[in-house]
Amino acid sequence: MENRKSYADQKKSNDLDLSKTDGNYVLDVYIQMIIDEALFKYQKDLLQKQIDDALDLKDHIQFYLLTEQYKKLLGFQT
Repeated sequence: MENRKSYADQKKSNDLDLSKTDGNYVLDVYIQMIIDEALFKYQKDLLQKQIDDALDLKDHIQFYLLTEQYKKLLGFQT
């Protein structure tokens, strides 16, 4: 007699394999969200500092260019 798994055992095994894959997928998505948020915050803070510097120097052109980048970063239509 061959050593075969029953249908129920095979289904349980497949379900466990799927849950591992789903867990890895969710973890990967979560990690990507954290990285994206960190990059967004860094870019936003950098642009805010550069805009403040342009204001301090009364550099209207640089201010305009930086605020356009800032609006794009935040998702505003330009």
